[in-house]
Amino acid sequence: MSQTAGLQAADLGFFVAVATAGSLSAAARDLGVSTAAVSKRLALLETRLGIPLLVRTTRRISATPEGDVLLERAKTILGEIDDLQQLLGRARDEPGGLLRVNATLGFGRMHVAPVISQYVKRYPGTEVQLQLSADPPSLDEDAFDICVRFGAPPDARFVATYLAPNRRLLCASPKYLREHGTPMTPNDLARHNCIGIRQGSDAYGMWRLAPRRRIRGAKAAATSKRQGEAVRVRGNLTTNDGEIAVNWALDGHGIVMRAEWDIQRYLASGRLVPVLEQYTTPEADIYAVYHQRHRMVSRIRSFVDFLAQRFETLSEQAPAR
Repeated sequence: MSQTAGLQAADLGFFVAVATAGSLSAAARDLGVSTAAVSKRLALLETRLGIPLLVRTTRRISATPEGDVLLERAKTILGEIDDLQQLLGRARDEPGGLLRVNATLGFGRMHVAPVISQYVKRYPGTEVQLQLSADPPSLDEDAFDICVRFGAPPDARFVATYLAPNRRLLCASPKYLREHGTPMTPNDLARHNCIGIRQGSDAYGMWRLAPRRRIRGAKAAATSKRQGEAVRVRGNLTTNDGEIAVNWALDGHGIVMRAEWDIQRYLASGRLVPVLEQYTTPEADIYAVYHQRHRMVSRIRSFVDFLAQRFETLSEQAPAR
């Protein structure tokens, strides 16, 4: 189309940044310019194309049908340009360019951010944007290059690289257990204050436990899974931030179920004590997830390899279970 003849990669990058930011002010913060500058450049782009791309309101923006088409094609084109640049530059064996990484709040802050710090020192030509969220984003949105998450996605379009073993554990402070007693069976949890965490697709207020036993063979494992007991729990404290929930448990408010990586230092120091150790809780192994089409992008491959190496080292240093 003649009106698109003057489109440049910079225009596509600008439009993707604005359309995915949610508002003009958010886009301005991301781009490091004023809101007025973003509004003016967007208006010039629409005038040049002769079509409206975004509907503006006082608080948010949304794409028009034409804007949706441009957004999807722009993401594809920019991805292909970036991949081509990476492939042409592979001879240097030096990753570069932008990496958009997502991880959960507490885990990302505690474990992923330090690895990113080490990575950019090793490869200063890379630029990393880390976004932490309470819930894992939809992989279909293509808002991130790599998501570090608990559990592999059941979708063949995505690559899930195993980083480290992990499981969720029940624990409480010694103070809480002295004052309220120690539960001996899952049913005892109904009489305890259980700290709730609203995250992801996990059923809120429902903890699944199964008697710990040696399992041999797929059939036996499936049988054990069916025998897992779903226990409804309740308490007077709830949050969507796992770190806050752990702090409440440290303060003696109740029992919490949390990923082993987030609480192992408190278990080692004795500030938290395992509860119902004779029962298994859901596994939550850690994976780096990215789209199949990014397999050959050197910065993504190198970062995932770097993550895997660092997490393997941390796993070896962790206390024996």
